[in-house]
Amino acid sequence: MNRKDRFGKNVFEGGFLGLDNIGVFDRSSPLPTGGYLEQADGTAWMALFCQNMSELSVELAAHDSIYEDLCNKFVEHFLWIASGMNRRGKDGMWDEEEGFYYDILRLPNGTAQRLRVRSMVGLLPLCASMVVEEWQRKRVPRVMERLTRRLTRMPELLESMHAMGPDHRGVADRGIIALVNEERLRRILNRMLDEKEFLSPYGIRSLSRYHLENPYIFKVNRKQYRVQYLPAESDSGMFGGNSNWRGPVWMPVNALIIRALLNYYLYYGDNFRIECPTGSGNMMNLFEVSKEIASRLARIFLRDEKGMRPVYGKTAKFQSDPWWRDHVLFYEYFHGDNGAGIGASHQTGWTGLVARMIELFGRLDAGKYLEAGKQSAYAGFDRSRSERKKT
Repeated sequence: MNRKDRFGKNVFEGGFLGLDNIGVFDRSSPLPTGGYLEQADGTAWMALFCQNMSELSVELAAHDSIYEDLCNKFVEHFLWIASGMNRRGKDGMWDEEEGFYYDILRLPNGTAQRLRVRSMVGLLPLCASMVVEEWQRKRVPRVMERLTRRLTRMPELLESMHAMGPDHRGVADRGIIALVNEERLRRILNRMLDEKEFLSPYGIRSLSRYHLENPYIFKVNRKQYRVQYLPAESDSGMFGGNSNWRGPVWMPVNALIIRALLNYYLYYGDNFRIECPTGSGNMMNLFEVSKEIASRLARIFLRDEKGMRPVYGKTAKFQSDPWWRDHVLFYEYFHGDNGAGIGASHQTGWTGLVARMIELFGRLDAGKYLEAGKQSAYAGFDRSRSERKKT
């Protein structure tokens, strides 16, 4: 069973929520320790859900003002979730020492500990980001007034998250509401863009490669629970032999990360630059970082200098047979080191997102995007789709 605590954080008591086979314990079974998990991924999902619903409410408010109240509701919920998730101290999900988010195991005796597994669980909080344009603020003036009052009464909310107050404006007078502030964003990205950790030649891995040589081990009741980097399939019977979130590249979460980086770029523009890859000395703005990740994802399907497509790995039939080599398969997920396709071979439902990324970065100019705002990406996509229909 899953439930939320009073801060809106998702906690686990023996059910499923989030990335079920990436963590220390099987979330579909009771915890061997008793107690419950506070999930960084599940909580981030709910924060993103509140943002999505508030954006929908803003659109509807243009036609019916009653939706302004609904927008306010979801903004309030986001603030409560953020205040709980970003709580400082030893019992918070944010680890100040390591600069990363972790699940928290709360035991029946009242004690708690972070499960320090560097995984997609700790990257998802940066995905809960929402740019607010000036025209959106004008649609919901009562929401903006209430938000300003809330932040005035609770300034501590601004210590760890991005909250859209009148004194927090970015490029083109944009605001941003996000779980992660600038300092934490930099620290998370330093790990995410490290090729020794998350940054694969083919996208962002679901588990840091750091855990190849440094597996996380948790011992309880004379039993050992182990999380180790596995770039392909599981090497154990845990989760029914299915621990395919412990290293491979997954397209849908990479798409969410790219979306988040583009949001942050609209807010910061060229004022935020970071090394990509980490340690390379190559400084990029966040548009360039998102484009770099998208290029690595596309590389999975493109021919390399030897004429081989990484997606097909060492399968000679698919690599060389003229009846197969150009009929690209959209696998479920991909090897974290060599990009080979793994799992179901016709997972176009989310792996097909790579086509959207190629189309998006093929036509989107960074400068024009920064000037026009987030609607420009959607408008351009709608135009290209209508043009295809005409032809």
